[in-house]
Amino acid sequence: MSEIALQKFVAATAEKFGIPGISVGIRVDGREIFAAHGVTSIENPLPVDKDTLFTVGSVSKTFTVTAIMQLVAEGKIELDAPVRTYVPELTLINETSAATITVGQLLNHTSGLEWNVINDTGEGDDALARFVAELAEIPLIAAPGVRASYSQAGYNLLGRVIEKVTGQPFEDVVRTRVLAPLGLTATGYLRNELMTRRFSVGHERGEDGELSVIRAWNGTRANNPGGGISSTVTEQLRWARFQLGDGTTEDGETVLPAAWLDLMKQPTVQLKSSTLGDALGLCWFLRDVDGVRTVGHGGSAFGQFAELLLVPERDFAISVMSNASPDGIPANVAIVRWALEHYLGVIDSDPEPIAHDPDRARELVGTYDIDAMTMTVLMDDTGLSLECKIKPEIRAASDTDLPQDHPPFPFGLLPGDDDEYIITEGSFKGQRGYFSRNTSGKITGLDLAGRLFTRV
Repeated sequence: MSEIALQKFVAATAEKFGIPGISVGIRVDGREIFAAHGVTSIENPLPVDKDTLFTVGSVSKTFTVTAIMQLVAEGKIELDAPVRTYVPELTLINETSAATITVGQLLNHTSGLEWNVINDTGEGDDALARFVAELAEIPLIAAPGVRASYSQAGYNLLGRVIEKVTGQPFEDVVRTRVLAPLGLTATGYLRNELMTRRFSVGHERGEDGELSVIRAWNGTRANNPGGGISSTVTEQLRWARFQLGDGTTEDGETVLPAAWLDLMKQPTVQLKSSTLGDALGLCWFLRDVDGVRTVGHGGSAFGQFAELLLVPERDFAISVMSNASPDGIPANVAIVRWALEHYLGVIDSDPEPIAHDPDRARELVGTYDIDAMTMTVLMDDTGLSLECKIKPEIRAASDTDLPQDHPPFPFGLLPGDDDEYIITEGSFKGQRGYFSRNTSGKITGLDLAGRLFTRV
């Protein structure tokens, strides 16, 4: 498959979804190919290329877990040790959870911590310390180890573990121990390190259908371990080569022994009806696609979206970055699926929902929420839909313009009795989740994108 074909598909996808800029890098058959389309910003446009910086959101977690595993390999951290071994000041609303949550449970999202604490703790070197001091506010969705639920707060707490063990700011540790040895000179966290390079900004499509620039680069500094890094597809492929390799640099320097790299990609907890994967390793989402095991992570941040997908048995990797909300998600997915099919012959398709059953659907109707967002399940004569909104108080307290709320997404239940569903239209098309029940059979929660929304 030629680079020209990839370029044509990327351009057509950008036009189809109305994305100002997309950058793609693929590693296949021992070579790297790239394609890019569009501009960094509709206000101050520069051509997007393979070296344009995008914020990659939660792909940042793959750097955090690697830094943690370096310290594990050196005997400075134990995966089964309570987090309080390293952060003794950790306080949660439940003392038993605070005392027993382990480092490993933070890594595979089984700590029981809800998604995040939406607090700005400043841009100083004490940002993570102040964040941890406010974790007593975060709800707990389960006891440690009971179930997986994606937690940004958990990864930001891991950043503080790194700081306490090394005695250095989190960003300095990742820069000196991970980025620099691998030659990732453009990748980084802090704005004053990134602003001299060509970078993309996020865009939001308004109710009138027109795009506007989002005037925020990323979240607060305390969010860096879970979602604060920026990178290019060129350097993401270099990162992928490291993750697919033996843990050494091109000069033979060991960054992380291969055994620990491999451990990160082994299943630790199964996931139910999740688009993200069939199981979680340590950070990585593991998914079988058309008989092939994939290892990946995605991310989003203020109108920018990233996907990093590895196929270890085929020495294949793809990095995709786009800069418009909400359709950056389906645009990225379309490119990843096209690449899997055309370069590997691997077909990734969505399951079909069953016919609408009003009697079964009626018990799902209601409101579900986490700290920052509310999900409302609606039903009419045609079927079910899911309305996703940022809470008004979060909007009112924000110093920046937050993304627009989406129109309700139609969804349908999947075959079987497990209350699994798939979104069938809109920018979240193909996203899967499930409803959870208590021991008496009552619906108590809704899972989407690996996060539990508790029924109100």
